[in-house]
Amino acid sequence: MINKASAGLLVRLTATYVGAVIGAGFASGQEILQFFILHGYRGLLGALLASLLFAYLGGLAMYLGVNLKAGSYREVFNCLWGRRTAQLMDLISLAILAGGLGVMLAGSGAVAEEYLGLPRWLGIAAALLVVFYVIMHGLTGLLTANVILVPVKLAGVCLIAALAVMHRGLPAALPFINQPGVGGHWLWSSLLYVSFNMTVPVAVLSSLGRTADKKTGVYAGVLGGLILGGAVALVTVAGLAFYPEVANYEVPLLYMATCVSSVLRPLFALLIWLAILTTAIANAHGFASRLAPAGGRRYRLCGCILCLAVLPLTLFDFSFLVRVLYPLFGYAGLIIFCSFLIAPLWKPHRGGKQR
Repeated sequence: MINKASAGLLVRLTATYVGAVIGAGFASGQEILQFFILHGYRGLLGALLASLLFAYLGGLAMYLGVNLKAGSYREVFNCLWGRRTAQLMDLISLAILAGGLGVMLAGSGAVAEEYLGLPRWLGIAAALLVVFYVIMHGLTGLLTANVILVPVKLAGVCLIAALAVMHRGLPAALPFINQPGVGGHWLWSSLLYVSFNMTVPVAVLSSLGRTADKKTGVYAGVLGGLILGGAVALVTVAGLAFYPEVANYEVPLLYMATCVSSVLRPLFALLIWLAILTTAIANAHGFASRLAPAGGRRYRLCGCILCLAVLPLTLFDFSFLVRVLYPLFGYAGLIIFCSFLIAPLWKPHRGGKQR
C-alpha cells in the first residue's frame, strides 16, 4: 500500500512525466497524425506498443534514478555506458534540452501571434516569466507546476478528441490508409515516436532519484506511460473518424475542435500554450539539474542563463525549428532509447550511487 505522502508524490511524479512528453506537437495533433493516424487501423497497434514502451521506459528511468540516488541524468548515463561514452551522450542531451527550450519559446510566440492576435514577443516573454518563476522555486516549483498544468492540458486534449468522436461517430470500418506515415511502417513509426519523445523525460525523471522511494518512482513511471498511451490512442481514434480531411491540416486537433464548436478555438489556444509551457519547464529543469544536481543558487542561475541564451532561436519560425531540429533530436534520442530498452539484459544495477 502507498501512504498519503507517497500518493501525493506519485501524482506529482506522474504529472511531471506526462508533462515532459505532451508538448506542442502532441497537443496540436500533428505528431499523432504523422506517427499513427496515417497508418490507418495499424496506428492503433502502434499506440498500444507506444503505451507499453512509455510505461516500461518511464518505470526504468525512475528505477535507475532512485537506485543510484541520482540528482541528474549524468549519473544514470555513467551507469549505462561508462564515463567516456556518457560524456558524449551528455553533450548531446544538453544540446537537445537547450534546443528544445528555444523551440518551445518560439512556439509560445507563434501561439500568441496566430491564435490570440497578440505580438509575438509577448508570447515569448510570458513563457519566459513562467519558466523563470518555476526555476526560481527549484524542484518544488517543477513538481507543483506540473500538478497544476498537466491535468488541465491532458484533460483538454482528451476532451476535444472525445467530443470529436462523439460528433462524427466511429467509422463503420476502420479505414485502410495507403499513405506513408513517418517511418513507412507502423511498427518502426511507433518506435521512432517513443524514441523522439524520451530524451527530455529521461533527463527529468533521472534527476528525481533523490526525491522518491523505488516503489513510488516505478509506479509513477509506469502510470505516466499508460496515461500517455491512452491519450495517443484516443487522439488516433478521433483522427481516423475525421480521415481523410484531417490530413490536410497543420493543426489536426484544431480542425476537429472547430468542427465540434467554434467556442473550442480559444480553449484550444490555451491548451497548446500550456503544452508548450510544461515542455519548456521540463527542458530548463533537465539542463539546470545536470549542471547543478544539488539545486540551490547554482541551479537557479543555470536555468535562467539558459533561458536567455536560447533567445536567438526565437528569431526563427516555430515550424522551421521543428522541421530542422526535431528529426535530429529523434535520431539522437534513438541511442538513449535503445540503451534503456536493453539495459536490464546486459547491465547489473546495484543500489547506491555509482562513482
